[in-house]
Amino acid sequence: MKQSFHRLIIDSATPYLYVALLEGNRTIQTYYKKGDNNHSEILMPTVETLFKNSGLHVNDIDEIIIGIGPGSYTGVRIGVVVAKMLGWNQNISVKTVSSLALIASSTNAEGYVLSHVDARRKNAFMGLYLKQNDQIEAAGEEVFMSSKQFQDQLPYEYTVVESGEPNPSIILQSNVLTEVDNIHHLAPNYLRKTEAERNLDNS
Repeated sequence: MKQSFHRLIIDSATPYLYVALLEGNRTIQTYYKKGDNNHSEILMPTVETLFKNSGLHVNDIDEIIIGIGPGSYTGVRIGVVVAKMLGWNQNISVKTVSSLALIASSTNAEGYVLSHVDARRKNAFMGLYLKQNDQIEAAGEEVFMSSKQFQDQLPYEYTVVESGEPNPSIILQSNVLTEVDNIHHLAPNYLRKTEAERNLDNS
């Protein structure tokens, strides 16, 4: 009879690749490291290494939590593809979480936290969260726009967080997870139009 509930968390939307294995709410293996535009090459080997080090197998996983962006097109896509593949092939339940919420969970700061992922040309992916009592909640819509313009319009004090290893316990006890009812409908949150969409708009 199975004694423990195991979770696999993946986020590859930002320059930092994050993979964690949890037993209940306790992290037993984790990987958090800045990549070299190589998330697509190292994600699956990293997952396999964590399984090996923990003595677990994919069949032991009860739930996958996947960061769906916003962030790098390639990064977001590879993480979602892996989550869909494992969820479908192994019949594992999947939940999604914003990659910006994962960033917000990493800080020890209390109050308003602005998760900030650089998107070049002075633009950024940003999400404002309220962090208190070891929980976070969204305090507005996620945006892709000029970093300065967005921050200039915020009416209160906040802490900017650009990176940091996520805190799964905060994520699990906050209302930031969404269950995926149909694994085939799982899709990344790019938050901005792809180049192909922009070209179509201009045609």
